[in-house]
Amino acid sequence: MAVLDDELLEDAAFDAEVVCFVRQNLPDDVSERLSDEDLYYFHDLIEEYLADSSTLDIEPDEDGYVTIEVDAIVAYIIGKATAEKQGNFNEEDVAMVVEAELSYGDIFEDEDH
Repeated sequence: MAVLDDELLEDAAFDAEVVCFVRQNLPDDVSERLSDEDLYYFHDLIEEYLADSSTLDIEPDEDGYVTIEVDAIVAYIIGKATAEKQGNFNEEDVAMVVEAELSYGDIFEDEDH
């Protein structure tokens, strides 16, 4: 059971790191409107969307990039949040969160160069 506990702790630490990164990369007014709970919820939905859609199955371009439709993720998050009665979120705020989260991996690419 210790392996599962370690994996859960690692997942929780990763989620916290992503949410912290997103919060730091949002404009102050957007950051003030969204709670940590909102950001964790969005993070879970972004991961869910990417896992359930064919987005990550698309062949990368010659530079190794895959086009991710931010608008589709935003619509997914807002639709789920409305259906699950989690709140009515501003599309622009959610788009900023999605873009910040998707840019999280860029910090590792920048370290390699």
